Amino acid sequence: MSSPYHLLRRAAPASAVAAGLIAVVVGITSSAAIVFTAARAAGADQAELASWMLALGVGMGVTCIGLSLRYRAPVVTAWSTPGAALMASGLHGATMAQAVGAFLLSAALITVCGVTGWFERGMDRIPVPLAAGLLAGVLLEFGTRLFSSMHGTGFAVVFPMFAAYLLSRRWMPRYAVIAALLTGLVAAAAQGSLHLGGVRFHVAQPVFTAPDFSWRVLISVGLPLFVVTMASQNLPGVAVLRGDGYDVPVSPLIGWTGGINLLLAPLGCFGLNLAAITAAICTGREAHENPRRRYTAAVWAGIFYLCVAIFGGAVGSLLTALPPALVAGIAGLGLLGTIGGSLSSALSDERWREAAVVTFLTTASGVTLLGVGSAFWGLLAGLCTAFVTHARHRPAPPAPARTGQRQQPDRSRT
Repeated sequence: MSSPYHLLRRAAPASAVAAGLIAVVVGITSSAAIVFTAARAAGADQAELASWMLALGVGMGVTCIGLSLRYRAPVVTAWSTPGAALMASGLHGATMAQAVGAFLLSAALITVCGVTGWFERGMDRIPVPLAAGLLAGVLLEFGTRLFSSMHGTGFAVVFPMFAAYLLSRRWMPRYAVIAALLTGLVAAAAQGSLHLGGVRFHVAQPVFTAPDFSWRVLISVGLPLFVVTMASQNLPGVAVLRGDGYDVPVSPLIGWTGGINLLLAPLGCFGLNLAAITAAICTGREAHENPRRRYTAAVWAGIFYLCVAIFGGAVGSLLTALPPALVAGIAGLGLLGTIGGSLSSALSDERWREAAVVTFLTTASGVTLLGVGSAFWGLLAGLCTAFVTHARHRPAPPAPARTGQRQQPDRSRT
């Protein structure tokens, strides 16, 4: 019979708990300000803003825990950051009720894509090197930010983190990211850039808003929110899972995120989707040495998201507590292994190498057209490249035998 200590180590490995925590910290700090801006654009007051964070935290927590336990894979979900950016400009002049109507439309369309299997059938036709190039392009900015943040006052925080990571990779690789995070916190505190005194914790309360379906807001916000969530978020999210060898059925994942979003939309849950950047933190080797146990990192991410939901009103004050250099540094370190693996997979097959490079470069460029992010356009550019180059190199069919001539048998295989 297993002792309580062994049960605790199995349920809460230190590396998995740290990966889950880092995923949540990176996800919240990198884009919560955009969510606040979007809520303010719809006229949200402080109580409604806290309700948004409550609904989003519950949605992400429930889906992370439930889907990861169901499929024994590190399924991490997130709010739609491109969707929040779109709403920050598109909801001006709209009421909160009209915004909720747009959320419901987007969530319903995502649910339909999951139930019908349309999205999964499209993903099954994408070559693995192109999906890997897409993922590497999405993550490149976070890798380069690790080093670009080493300037000015950020050097005193990020460089010790990087040094601690390298030393830990030599002697205790499983805890390299944990060591880097602790080093960064100590360095930030010593520098005086860690401000925890202003954090105030209070429990968030749900605020229900009945939807108002305005055709103008549905067309200008609801439909674009659906498009950017599927193209810029769910697409690279699936690439993360498949790139690390987790061949989970995509349709149930999309269906469940859409369904939970549909239920929580009246409380302010504007968009749930599969995560890419934060998911890569939980699918990499730093989360757990055994790939079959990495789902525990996603479960812990869900637990931390539920904590965010409970104290949704305190998230704004927490944003100012951690210096941006620390967040950029820990995100880059946590994604180094995934970036390297993605590049290796993208370039391993010579037949798809050129198309994978085009996918990678277009995605990494950050180009946005028609309100759709670079992940979609990168994949489209890669597929077009593959189609043209493969068609160009397609071998010519054998010439037919002349009439009246006897065709010689092929003895090349004898």
